[in-house]
Amino acid sequence: MAGRRDYAAIVIAYALCLAAGAAALLAVELPQPWDLFVADLVATLVIFAFSRAYRNSSFYDAYWSVLPPLFALYWYWSHAASGIDPVRAWLVIALVWLWGLRLTANWAVHWGGLHHEDWRYPLVRERAGRAAVWADLAGIHVFPTIQVFLGCLPVYAVMSRGHAGFGALDALALAVTLGAILIETVADLQLHAFIARKQAGAFITSGLWRWSRHPNYLGELGFWWGLMLFGLAAAPSQWWWIVPGALTMTGMFAFASIPFMDRRSVERRPGYAEHMRRVPALLPWPRPGR
Repeated sequence: MAGRRDYAAIVIAYALCLAAGAAALLAVELPQPWDLFVADLVATLVIFAFSRAYRNSSFYDAYWSVLPPLFALYWYWSHAASGIDPVRAWLVIALVWLWGLRLTANWAVHWGGLHHEDWRYPLVRERAGRAAVWADLAGIHVFPTIQVFLGCLPVYAVMSRGHAGFGALDALALAVTLGAILIETVADLQLHAFIARKQAGAFITSGLWRWSRHPNYLGELGFWWGLMLFGLAAAPSQWWWIVPGALTMTGMFAFASIPFMDRRSVERRPGYAEHMRRVPALLPWPRPGR
């Protein structure tokens, strides 16, 4: 398990990355949201430097949930006086902070420390061969940063263009986003309870995991789709840059993360291939033999 020195290194890394990002935000003269995008990339490079220094790319793991809540506040403060709907704006801020705090806490409680690295990262570097450093930078650090930034653009729409009053689409967005956070929370709790008592080669088939092979991913995707709905409620004519974040996030999970996890489980867990035939990857639906 992680010790004080492990957490101290993470705190220092993220304090420096946020300071570097803030400095870049003040230095660059770009229109929103590009100013924050540049600052986001600068902050990512700081975390990448720590990943290389400690030879552990899991330094980046918390980045996914730490930055979006700060994005929401920055965009709100930048546009608070422009007549945006306060109900929608504060609901989105609250939901993004709830999601971010929960996901970060889940990481912090179950983090294995600096000696532990996500098993996928060495595979990415090994497959890249001589380009391992570039694969680490692009695939493990920069690509997810871009992915999350795209997913957060609906939040920018809410804070900068959300002048229409709270309506039915906002109510749907609230239900989807809050429900997604609940699903992800329950799935994580069930998974960690199972891991604490599981036997070698076993895999979870109870609770939400009985109906979906990856209910935690389902919850995560639901969160980004909920933000997209809030963005559409705020600025429906801007759909062309509001929608792609949720779509690309779905593509990443459906065509990269889930197949990667499933292949590993088939190799390590007897009976998982049959489990894949009976239980859908994300959305529950009736299958033969259930």
